[in-house]
Amino acid sequence: MKTTTLLRLARALPVLLLWAAGCAKEKGEAPRGTRPSSVEIVPPSGQENRWVVRTKTAEFHVLGGHSAKAFLLANANKLTIEADRSEDQSETAIVNGKPVDDFVAQSAPKISDASGRLGAQGRRLEFVSTSASTKLERRDTIEVYDDFPNLAILSTAYKNVSLSDLKLDQVIAERHELDASLADAKAKPYEMWSFQGASVNWGNDEILGIPAKFAQENVMAAPVNHGQGGGIPVNAFWTRNVGVAIGHIETLPLVLTMPVRVGSDQRVEAAIELNDAATLKPGESFAAPRTFLAVYSGDFYEPLRMYSLALQKEGWTLPKPNNEDYRIAWCGWGYESNVTPKQMLGTIPKLKELGIRWATLDDRWFDTYGDWNPRQDTFPGDSIRKMVDEFHREGLRAQIWWYPLVAENGTGGYESHKYVVAEVVKQHPDWLILDKDGKPAPSTRGLATLCPAMPEVQEYTKRLAQKFIRDWDFDGHKLDNIYTVPACYNPKHHHQSPQESIQAMAEVYKVIFQTTRALKPDSVTQICPCGTTPNFTWLQYMDQAVTADPVGGVQVRRRIKWYKALLGPQAAVYGDHVELSEMTRTGNGDWKEHGRDFASTLGTGGVLGTKFTWGDPSPKYKDVALTASKEAQWKKWISLYNEKMLSRGEFRDLYVYGYDYPEAYAIEKDGTMYYAFFTENPSAPYQGAIELRGLESGKYRVTDYVDAKDLGTIDSSNPRLITSFTGHLLVEATKLP
Repeated sequence: MKTTTLLRLARALPVLLLWAAGCAKEKGEAPRGTRPSSVEIVPPSGQENRWVVRTKTAEFHVLGGHSAKAFLLANANKLTIEADRSEDQSETAIVNGKPVDDFVAQSAPKISDASGRLGAQGRRLEFVSTSASTKLERRDTIEVYDDFPNLAILSTAYKNVSLSDLKLDQVIAERHELDASLADAKAKPYEMWSFQGASVNWGNDEILGIPAKFAQENVMAAPVNHGQGGGIPVNAFWTRNVGVAIGHIETLPLVLTMPVRVGSDQRVEAAIELNDAATLKPGESFAAPRTFLAVYSGDFYEPLRMYSLALQKEGWTLPKPNNEDYRIAWCGWGYESNVTPKQMLGTIPKLKELGIRWATLDDRWFDTYGDWNPRQDTFPGDSIRKMVDEFHREGLRAQIWWYPLVAENGTGGYESHKYVVAEVVKQHPDWLILDKDGKPAPSTRGLATLCPAMPEVQEYTKRLAQKFIRDWDFDGHKLDNIYTVPACYNPKHHHQSPQESIQAMAEVYKVIFQTTRALKPDSVTQICPCGTTPNFTWLQYMDQAVTADPVGGVQVRRRIKWYKALLGPQAAVYGDHVELSEMTRTGNGDWKEHGRDFASTLGTGGVLGTKFTWGDPSPKYKDVALTASKEAQWKKWISLYNEKMLSRGEFRDLYVYGYDYPEAYAIEKDGTMYYAFFTENPSAPYQGAIELRGLESGKYRVTDYVDAKDLGTIDSSNPRLITSFTGHLLVEATKLP
């Protein structure tokens, strides 16, 4: 096949097309070590064609040259929840509407050293097989590295060796059947917990125990439903003792699906699928994205941490939080969309009294999406700049809400705001993303979308960031409603692939982040994927994550934990407004927010936040008004946060979500261990033992640091304490001399 053909196809398809994908030595890889790899490859024995890749902690069995199955090696046991599958359930390509099920290996696999970026030592197996019915050749590889002994990197490439075109309707990169009863004989096959990384719907649980009837498509990267989408391309499943996770390890967002369903045999079926993959001319090839199969002990934290560390080896970079990222923030959204400078500035005395040093100007301070100029009815003249100046004079910092890459184009509206045509659209109509029908492709709120792949759009976004930070003197951004963008079919953009817009989205957030940090190194850039998981590709370009409109304290806690896994155990994760920690449905389908659960953020190492109103007697604000009783509670928790600063501590993954009860979290800071325990229902009492894991050898004094109660002493050899509490218990374990 000619190189020019490869290059042309690589630009035209959403994933890299290289026949030697995963085989060639990558530019910038770590030098190969001189010591031998600890990864062992064991050939088949007997009649079964099963190759084994073995590390000190895991085994990966490869059957038929393409189906991989993972086992955890722990305490002289070999554990798995992966069931054996029949041949018609294996990974394959769908050609002309039919699965290709007659691949036959051409020869014994090639064994070599791994050559990717995940470490200096590792081993690699490569299988080549051919389909007689389609004349389609496939090359499957599995790589395991010493530095990632519980992670296998899988890749598959298809080559058309026939004399006619072949259409790959679908490529199934991985397929697994999971059975919890393999790890626990008392469990039904589907009785396991899962993390499903797709961004689906506002308020959905991304962490859930799988029910007997379940099916979810889990589209990655592309918009879904009302404009959500993006997501983390990882699905993880676990029982008390062993878990399995799959996903892709490419650093670009790729449009694919990762469906999860419970089959008729009650097993959980999980896969990674690419639809409309490619049409291959004779001699041409298609390389599916590199995927991974991980096996572990614990919950979702372990595979997400593994995934993050592997991506960082692949070139993913994460910024280090600054001091301001850990500061408590108050948000003006308590006053809702018609907030005024008077209301914002009126809270200053109370913010200073409480020890809060950040204030956020939230949604609808602006006239038009896309132009981002102040509303003249609420922020006339230069009142925004004067407001920021006043915050600064009082020793506070200010953050501004906005929504990059969207613009009004005269169609529709959001709540009471009817859309006009933004100036940016009038002047640059060719900047818009168009759908297949040549119409503006909408983002959330029904707004038109500017194409992030265009350098002009990136430059326009940079000028907006400069306006907010340099000209108006804000100290950071709250970037909201951020998911993904639609595929772009605008012919004037000359994209080689419609997915160029999706893959370029992170570049816009890179521009915002780098521009802001250059102007103010101690700025805060927060990106909020409202109500869902984030788009992994732009996690590199923020320094404060947010639990993103959680529905109750349980989502606050779980999201802080998986952000700590993705961004690092000392990541700054804003727990969002505490008012969101307790919510009830209203008659019109909305939520009533009345939370006071600071414990879910403080105890898990998050950053506190609130949106109370103060000094305005309007009845519309009564649910979030800072009453006298609430004020005493706010003072107590804010003081505790500023005293302990657990958000800067080291998150320790010591408890298994879904199996350890009460639900528990651990933070290590300055040599002291802090623990947080929660009941499923915030009003439910608990009486019994709690276990303080991770203690060094010795005796410890245990204190309820919220209510200053001495809970007694324990020895690390038996770190269990009998106690009782309602809702939550936060304790500190101090080593005795």
